[in-house]
Amino acid sequence: MNISRGFLIIGSLYLLVGIGFGMYMGGSGDHTLAPVHAHINLLGFTLMTVFGLAYRVIPGLADGPLAQAHFWLHQAGALVLLIGLFLLMTGRVPEATIGPIFPFAEGAVALGVLCWIANVVRAAR
Repeated sequence: MNISRGFLIIGSLYLLVGIGFGMYMGGSGDHTLAPVHAHINLLGFTLMTVFGLAYRVIPGLADGPLAQAHFWLHQAGALVLLIGLFLLMTGRVPEATIGPIFPFAEGAVALGVLCWIANVVRAAR
């Protein structure tokens, strides 16, 4: 699997979703989903684009299990977190139901970041 390509393509898809949320909020005047919009753009587009570019330009960074773990942990954590936040902010699911899921999603993203840091340190040697 090409880690750089995966991050760049999925990040670009999140950009489209984030723009869609922004257009909806701007057109409707309803900014209830602003936290979802911000998280989609940050966790989805911005971070994935930065990761994708870094994996492309830093030799050896995409090699090995740390890169794979980082990619899949970030994908799973971000997707669950963003869907959960959307369901919470729209009132489709009560906080008592969705709230306990957030620490797992946040933990997946955080573990992915730890893999990223360890991988950067490894590749920078």
